[in-house]
Amino acid sequence: MVTAEQLYEKLKDIQVGNPICKFTQENCELLLPTIRKIEELKRKKNAIILVHNYVAPQIYYSVADYTGDSYGLSKKAKESNADIIVFAAVRFMAETAKILNPEKIVLDPNPNSGCSLSDGITADDVIRLRRQFPKHTFVCYINTTAEVKAQCEVCVTSSNVYTIIEKIPNNKIYFLPDRLMGENVIKYFKARGVKKDIQLWGGTCYVHEEYKPENIDQVRSNFSDVEILVHPECDSSVVAKADYVGSTSQMLNHVRKSKNDSFFLVTECGLTGVLQSEFPQKTFAGSCTLCKYMKSNSLEDILNVLENPSPESTITLDHRTQKLALKCVERMFDFSV
Repeated sequence: MVTAEQLYEKLKDIQVGNPICKFTQENCELLLPTIRKIEELKRKKNAIILVHNYVAPQIYYSVADYTGDSYGLSKKAKESNADIIVFAAVRFMAETAKILNPEKIVLDPNPNSGCSLSDGITADDVIRLRRQFPKHTFVCYINTTAEVKAQCEVCVTSSNVYTIIEKIPNNKIYFLPDRLMGENVIKYFKARGVKKDIQLWGGTCYVHEEYKPENIDQVRSNFSDVEILVHPECDSSVVAKADYVGSTSQMLNHVRKSKNDSFFLVTECGLTGVLQSEFPQKTFAGSCTLCKYMKSNSLEDILNVLENPSPESTITLDHRTQKLALKCVERMFDFSV
């Protein structure tokens, strides 16, 4: 189990411009009793905790058994031998873990685990769209509910969206719910001469749509050698100014391999905090843009859900939805090989 000194060593270099992401050793000491209780319950109940890159760093560096982006954590959920999976992220990710592990208990500790993308489209919307576009293959971003996945052929993440859509034999694609990511996919294929008729839903991530091209220009003017890393949920005008485009885990791996010393990450600032901790010798420019949903996770809520899970925090899916959604997600793994 992590000590206060070890936790502080991981957290002390995180300076992303928000008070909840700044730590002292005294802060770390105060977290220890909760961390100890969580670790005891994990051992007692054969539970694991999956933590997304955007979740608060005191969770990421203390009780997480696995960390990463939605794709990597989905794989860990699929491979897990635990009886209980606690998914510290947002609701649709916990639902994906349940889709892959119908016999396991999957718990969502987040009291505010919405998502502007997954909340922006329903299964009824997809059913209506399928009548309107009967010849299209329906591809859903992982940021969707289990009910929406159950109405689609294949699921994608930000790390595999280009690869999977290119592999789909049908040239007619309906991509949902992320309009901005879809526009980036369309431009990517057009630039490569790949013909795909791609129709889009109008959803957006409220965090990533805030970034504008002038933000990139300002950072470049202040940091001459900065490398710009952009998430594909951003507007195509922002992506066009990037040095690298990728998922959170792809960004992390890129920084790890890069010889550059200065970076600006155009994504939720939880990842910037992780990179500040992992690479304190490097400079990470820019301000903090928080996802209110991801940052709603807390150590106290994780402890509570392990001690006394409520019906609201326990993920349940009806058999038909689980079965159809599983086909959708499994196709993602098949296409990713």
